[in-house]
Amino acid sequence: MGNRGMEELIPLINKLQDAFSSIGQSCNLDLPQIAVVGGQSAGKSSVLENFVGRDFLPRGSGIVTRRPLILQLINNKAEYAEFLHCKGRKFVDFDEVRLEIEAETDRLTGSNKGISPVPINLRVYSPNVLNLTLIDLPGMTKVPVGDQPVDIEEQIRDMLLQFITKESCLILAVTPANTDLANSDALKIAKEVDPQGLRTIGVITKLDLMDEGTDARDILENKLLPLRRGYIGVVNRSQKDIDGKKDISAALAAERKFFLSHPAYRHMADRMGTPHLQKSLNQQLTNHIRDTLPGLRSKLQSQLLSLEREVEEYKNFKPDDPARKTKALLQMVQQFGVDFEKRIEGSGDRVDTDKLSGGAKINRIFHERFPFELVRMEFDEKELRKEISYAIKNIHGVRTGLFTPDMAFEAIVKKQIVKLKEPCLKCIDLVIQELINTVRQCTTKLSSYPRLREETERIVTTYVRERENKTKDQILLLIDIELSYINTNHEDFIGFANAQQTSASVNKKRAMPNQVIRRGWLTINISIMKGGSKDYWFILTAESLSWYKDEEEKEKKYMLPLDNLKLRDVEKGFMSTKHTFAIFNTEQRNVYKDLRQIELACDTQEDVDSWKASFLRAGVYPEKDQVENSEGGPTDTFSMDPQLERQVETIRNLVDSYIGIVNKTIRDMLPKAIMHLMINSAKDFIHSELLAYLYSSGDQSSLMEESVEQAQHRDEMLRMYHALKEALHIIGDISTSTISAPLPPPVDDSWIQKESSPPPLRKPPVSAPPPSRPPAVRGPTPGPPLNPTPASGAPPIPSRPGPPPVSAYGSSPLEPIPAPSQMPSRPARIPPTIPPGVPRRPPAAPNRPTIIRPSEPSLLD
Repeated sequence: MGNRGMEELIPLINKLQDAFSSIGQSCNLDLPQIAVVGGQSAGKSSVLENFVGRDFLPRGSGIVTRRPLILQLINNKAEYAEFLHCKGRKFVDFDEVRLEIEAETDRLTGSNKGISPVPINLRVYSPNVLNLTLIDLPGMTKVPVGDQPVDIEEQIRDMLLQFITKESCLILAVTPANTDLANSDALKIAKEVDPQGLRTIGVITKLDLMDEGTDARDILENKLLPLRRGYIGVVNRSQKDIDGKKDISAALAAERKFFLSHPAYRHMADRMGTPHLQKSLNQQLTNHIRDTLPGLRSKLQSQLLSLEREVEEYKNFKPDDPARKTKALLQMVQQFGVDFEKRIEGSGDRVDTDKLSGGAKINRIFHERFPFELVRMEFDEKELRKEISYAIKNIHGVRTGLFTPDMAFEAIVKKQIVKLKEPCLKCIDLVIQELINTVRQCTTKLSSYPRLREETERIVTTYVRERENKTKDQILLLIDIELSYINTNHEDFIGFANAQQTSASVNKKRAMPNQVIRRGWLTINISIMKGGSKDYWFILTAESLSWYKDEEEKEKKYMLPLDNLKLRDVEKGFMSTKHTFAIFNTEQRNVYKDLRQIELACDTQEDVDSWKASFLRAGVYPEKDQVENSEGGPTDTFSMDPQLERQVETIRNLVDSYIGIVNKTIRDMLPKAIMHLMINSAKDFIHSELLAYLYSSGDQSSLMEESVEQAQHRDEMLRMYHALKEALHIIGDISTSTISAPLPPPVDDSWIQKESSPPPLRKPPVSAPPPSRPPAVRGPTPGPPLNPTPASGAPPIPSRPGPPPVSAYGSSPLEPIPAPSQMPSRPARIPPTIPPGVPRRPPAAPNRPTIIRPSEPSLLD
């Protein structure tokens, strides 16, 4: 015979599980664990076994459960058991399960009463159980026996606390009825972890083994030591019954008969026994399920709302409808054009916060990468002077020139202008690559129609490649135009007069000295011996590079002037994840402390390129790729003629001035040409001509053929939508078909302290009692009988022999009068044959003190 209450809950849980499984989610009901705590041989394992409804746990005298048993009940069609330490082996016979528990216990603890905190994990699969976790714990003891350690009490206590401190654990505090409840270790430890009594249920076992004439009525009526959830009495099978193979159904019938026939318990028989314990625990599970349902309902409703808009499109969806295909094609192309323009022009919605893309990356190419490429090809000082010297000498020939030749200036300028072609073409290639990436990103929304996406990407990419050639031709034409005429009358050109001044007067102009060019974090790479790498807050101005401890800019660490500084690429270290570049002094001086160069590191290569571009704006240029000649090398190629030196210096200043004008023009014109010839043209093509190209590329029905993934996605959305509605309907059914039992109010145990003071209780009442009250109550110490408290109804009293007349007053449960209401705790004196309305003669006064009064003080104390 299984747990009927649990079997009634199983269909509800299965409905929920099926509903959630249909939407691909798990129903996290997280049912509470149920743990039994109590002293040795209190009947803990039997209580747990009765809850499951199967006979499978070891039983006996002394300490039988010597390792925690974590029993996982799993609802399943087939019925079998599995141990975690015996993976793959299925136990169908539950007698074998018991033997395996005993063997596994002995394997780790030995056969001489030893204990171990290592749990045994057992899973029981059955169609008659809920997905629950039951925990059978060793009994609490105080004196070690056998191989038990000296601190056995503390070890078992810690073992119990490990499980019952969890808020999701229901505690069954098991106490045998033939021991004093005030000494119950189970109630004590349960009170520690659950002071409010929200999850503690008292279980009184061995009611059938109490001394004759005693009972536990006051305990079960929650009067002696009140619990918020009260006490439930059970009668387990005896060892003789277990040895005789008495099944659980027969044991439950015998338990029922015991409570109905016992005079002290028959009035509350419906609240006693294993079935009522099962019902109470199942009600706790029902309450837990009902408490979980609002959260599940809210979760499902939010998912349903998020699906409704998408599902609305699919409800009347016809895949082969030509009108739908035409409409979808127009919408897709229009959306593609809008997305492409937003990615280029920028937009506030769907902002990518991980990396630069689209227009932002193209802008970086225009204003950081391209200027940096221009500076990298800039002429080298020593090489330029050598070329100018050769040009002047070759123009003069065998003659000695008196004047600076114009032709040398034009020859050097044209040679430098030709070098601009390479960075310009490289810039166009970078923009083309980013445009193609943008097209691919925008076509991801067309993935529902693979052929349409493929054709759109091919047509737009082909057009961009066509515009690439035209743009490159236009840029090369722009450079050829610069070569065709050297305009020495340009307003920014310094002219021959100014060029003859000293080189100091024509140094590169820098920005305003106090202008801040860039702020940001950089890492200074220093060897571990000198302090290791550290992050600092850097500020780059037109004249200096400063770094601070943090961005508050209060504690300055160092300021480095930019004079004679250049940039140098540094290879990334073997163990380093950062990208590095270096600053060094061209005059071989120390840059920072005793370092000839400072290595600065960034997280990405893009950050390195951006910092290099900022240094360019400050006038710090990169190192040239060619190897420097030795110190005496360049002097051999120059004439020591002072006149020639002056001519070289003049030409060098003129070339510097004019190349600056050309660079400025190219840096301004190249982005404009790319925007006009490529980007704006591509946008116009997408908006005006893409649709026509798509119609001419093939059949519309094949072009708008839906992908298998999209069809699956549509079916999945519809299925999910209906499953969510079904799950919400099931939750509503469960909410209406189950009843949530309210939590009992907190018990008021203040009366225990009040009753503990005997003098006022022993004082005779001043007012006359009601006429129906027996005169025996008006004795010298009538306090205890008048008070319906557990203190006055102590079980040991019935064990005292008393004259028959006194027993006539023990049948007060059958009487409506309040005075003798405490006497039913004496079952030996109750004459069951006397009906409630028959009057009773009061006993003689001399007999009352000798029977009742001597025992009252000890009970109250």
